[in-house]
Amino acid sequence: MAEKEIVLQEPKISEFTFTAKLLGKMSEIQDRINSLNTFELKTEGNAFNIISVESTDMQKNPYLFFIFTLKNDSISVKYSVAPDSSEKLRHLFIIKTLSGMLSLISDIYEVDAKTFYQHIDSAIDSVLQSLSQSYSTLYGNYESLLNDYRETKRLNIELTNSNKSLISKSSSLTEENEQLKARLKELESYSDQSIMVMIDDWIESHDNTIDIEEFSKTKNVPQPRVEQILNKMVSLKYIELKG
Repeated sequence: MAEKEIVLQEPKISEFTFTAKLLGKMSEIQDRINSLNTFELKTEGNAFNIISVESTDMQKNPYLFFIFTLKNDSISVKYSVAPDSSEKLRHLFIIKTLSGMLSLISDIYEVDAKTFYQHIDSAIDSVLQSLSQSYSTLYGNYESLLNDYRETKRLNIELTNSNKSLISKSSSLTEENEQLKARLKELESYSDQSIMVMIDDWIESHDNTIDIEEFSKTKNVPQPRVEQILNKMVSLKYIELKG
């Protein structure tokens, strides 16, 4: 069988740029961003790069990443998008990350607000339009799933409590069964001499007769054992059978 070649799909690369203005020094931006311990920082000529590598391929090359390149008059954004992911959601994530970073240096570095806000509005609108269902439908589905979850949780609690009750009853029955076994063992452990005395007393109080079944039930001695002891008493000539 011929071996199949596995080809790793390369991520898509996207870019966008905003007009900006440096109000302080690049070194100030570097010090502030560096304190986060989140990004890799690199200076190239007049440009300052803020880099984040989210994942690498098998050759340890950057696979998912983004780079914010800050210059005196502009900021460029370059990022990758995995083939099996949503480009619009990835774009929105990058915008969110960029907004958070810019908020930390807003007194040092200023991005053209009008263009930036329009870009954010466009990104959000693009995601909303791509949704296959309206918000009300999604919320309705969420409510339905939430109710199902609550009902399942309630049934689970009831079943758990019921199971605990059954375990308690089972434990009680087991204990009772053990007690009965112990009692039976105790009864079965009567010595031959003890049963002989019991039979002798019975015969004396019942006009020299013995009903083996009745004696067995009354004294809680198994019938085979009663018969065995009666035969022994006859062989020892303690009693004599008539009729």
